[in-house]
Amino acid sequence: MGNVFPMLVLNFALSLVLVWVLMPKLIAFLHKISYNQAVSEYSLQQYKEKAKTPTMGGTLFVIVPVVVTLVLFPSIWKDLPSLLVLAAYVGFGLIGFIDDFIIVVKKDNEGLKPWAKFLMQLLIAVGFYWFYKDFVSTDVVIPFINAVLPLGAFYVVFAFIMFTGESNAVNLTDGMDGLAAGCSFIAISPYVMFALQQNQVIIASFLLGIMGALIGYLRYNLHPAKIFMGDAGSLALGGVLAAVAMVLKMELSLLIIGGVFLWETICVVIQQVAVRVFKRRVFKYTPIHYSFVISGMKEPKVVQMFWMLSVVCAALGFLMGVL
Repeated sequence: MGNVFPMLVLNFALSLVLVWVLMPKLIAFLHKISYNQAVSEYSLQQYKEKAKTPTMGGTLFVIVPVVVTLVLFPSIWKDLPSLLVLAAYVGFGLIGFIDDFIIVVKKDNEGLKPWAKFLMQLLIAVGFYWFYKDFVSTDVVIPFINAVLPLGAFYVVFAFIMFTGESNAVNLTDGMDGLAAGCSFIAISPYVMFALQQNQVIIASFLLGIMGALIGYLRYNLHPAKIFMGDAGSLALGGVLAAVAMVLKMELSLLIIGGVFLWETICVVIQQVAVRVFKRRVFKYTPIHYSFVISGMKEPKVVQMFWMLSVVCAALGFLMGVL
């Protein structure tokens, strides 16, 4: 551990400093080309003003830790587990980038057609599974009861559900200044420890690089935000969480560690079913973080509350992983 510690710290520090320094230049560039956020017609009225804030800040915190990791660990090309995690991060970031580009150019929130987005996510899941099955079991272990689900070839379906579910869940959570970035930072942290426990040093370093980059991004994304991550950032973060949970064989831990993302998604599903079937709402508004604003809480307080909930989820998930 002593030999790798400097590399872990270096990845974290370099990613943090580079994003911190480069983000203002990206913000200025995006303002210059009027590359601003397209706000959903379903957003609360006070969030309409955020249409003036540039988006796609996520491209920077995707690119920087990837480049830093490739430079610090040239041996990564021989490390298939690390490459799969990195490729998932880049792949989902690319899907999000395309989605953001279409949204901003068309000035609406339709973006990529759902079928096109799901097709791209399916291709990543199939590619992930194709290489994944050669170095790790396709069994899924159920914690505490030590039961095993031997999925075999059906693991590709499981991988698709993991990727689409988590990436879309982080995307739903990305609705307030600092919310998704802060929750993602907290959710990634237990997997750094899991990776080190399994001697996956490059994966641990890469995750620390993402965490450092997120701190650099949060410098400009905290309320009032100067830039948003866009789908390029939210889909990438969801993709990397799903990938690292699968590579480290901690798949079900993500249900706990990513509890805030799961909660956001479940509330949206419940609300949509209730409105369509019973013609009435269960919650004041979804995604659920908006309900707290409607109830009178200030946005920063809501974000802090969700961060604290994320800490609890991450701690419980970590305990589940080590027990």
